Amino acid sequence: MSDNDLPDNEHPDNTEIDFSSAMTGVTRIKNDRADLRGHPKKLKLANDETTRYKRQMAVQDEESIVDGLSSEVINLVETEDELIYATPGVQLKLMKRLKQGHIPWDAGLDLHGYIIDDARTELSSFIRECSLRQLRCVMVIHGKSNSVESQHALMKSYVNDWLRQMEQVIAFSSAQPKDGGTGALYVLLKRAK
Repeated sequence: MSDNDLPDNEHPDNTEIDFSSAMTGVTRIKNDRADLRGHPKKLKLANDETTRYKRQMAVQDEESIVDGLSSEVINLVETEDELIYATPGVQLKLMKRLKQGHIPWDAGLDLHGYIIDDARTELSSFIRECSLRQLRCVMVIHGKSNSVESQHALMKSYVNDWLRQMEQVIAFSSAQPKDGGTGALYVLLKRAK
């Protein structure tokens, strides 16, 4: 006869145990830390070469911030996506003029051929310099994705995020086809006070 054939009241798992009698002779632990002295698997101090390497790699993997701009892309955009952005308070009429290319741009930056870190530095410097020179509208050419496998445009995605993080930028819009279309942006800067 197997355990499954026993009636419920005779099943070995249904025996009641008196908890207090089961705990007889057990004393409460006074601290909550493990005592590893003399233990064969005592933890080694984390100073060996492997640990240093792992720490170094972890630091390199962390997001870096340069000129207040993140190294992580927040929102991937596709090659043909039209970008448009405005801070609160920018008038709709002004945005329409920007989008239609009716605000002449005074300077431009072409980011073709740049790696991401260099592009971030160049864009930050360019926007800062244009703001100091009190330019109102500038053009930034980020290009389109040249990857056949991906619809996402990485440089365009980064530029979209970075411009939103810059305090000098109050609006931007994808350019008209004659100025590069979805591969470029008209960027509107704050008026100097």
